[in-house]
Amino acid sequence: MARILTGKEVVAALREDLLGRVAALGERGVVPCLAIVRVGERPDDVSYERTAVKRAEGLGVAVRRYELPADAGQAQLEAVIDEVNADGAVHGCLLFRPLPPQIDERAVCERLAPAKDVDGITAASLAGVFAGTGEGFPPATAQACLEMLDFYGIPAAGRRATVVGRSLVIGRPVAMMLLARDATVTLAHSRTADLAGVVREADIVVCATGRARAFGPACFRPGQVVLDVGINFDEEGALCGDVDFVAVEPVLGDDGALTPVPGGLGSVTTSVTMAHVVAAAERAAGLR
Repeated sequence: MARILTGKEVVAALREDLLGRVAALGERGVVPCLAIVRVGERPDDVSYERTAVKRAEGLGVAVRRYELPADAGQAQLEAVIDEVNADGAVHGCLLFRPLPPQIDERAVCERLAPAKDVDGITAASLAGVFAGTGEGFPPATAQACLEMLDFYGIPAAGRRATVVGRSLVIGRPVAMMLLARDATVTLAHSRTADLAGVVREADIVVCATGRARAFGPACFRPGQVVLDVGINFDEEGALCGDVDFVAVEPVLGDDGALTPVPGGLGSVTTSVTMAHVVAAAERAAGLR
């Protein structure tokens, strides 16, 4: 049986650390604050917002919600971003994407002050990830992958890592972050020749394609560590990952490990977002 890397233990460890840091900020009269900006009522956005608010409340992080209709215009959304930028009490901003087609998403992302970009959506934040300078914040999901490896004592140095998916939200950032950990990284995608063979060669695999159960047992071998970032719904409407968990788990064997969906990286991602808000508040208060 493969080792199942669940997120609840990682979340508990992050929570313990963050509670102490929030208390230290409180002694200085600072309450970390996250602005959540949502356009429309996409069910996945609403669900994640509900989870984020609950997590924030449990940590003592304040939340300000900005909810715009699905037909909101560019100027209306940019005015909200300007308001967030100008508010000294707000330390981080979570902007739900993708945005509706009438919105120039890149322009909105670049309008956000990099210091308040806690989810790695600005060019300045991504530049810090790709250059390895430690400036800004990486996308929360990409950081969650490393938090999972760290918590379970899985080293990346000297190991072969394959990341499947090349988006700026997960694929490319997590590839660069693994490279910074001295892994030898292959960035694969839908047009990679013999994708299954490439995945089988890796010691650590990150699946981030957004395709329900696209990776079956033929893609894996015993001993691999598989991080499933996918959040999908199958034909029956059940939540599932990019990896066919039931079929793949026995293939990995006793030396392998696998994250479940749900119960894996999703909850860790929310906690990482809160960690970034707290860190942004610490920077604003001169504690970092």
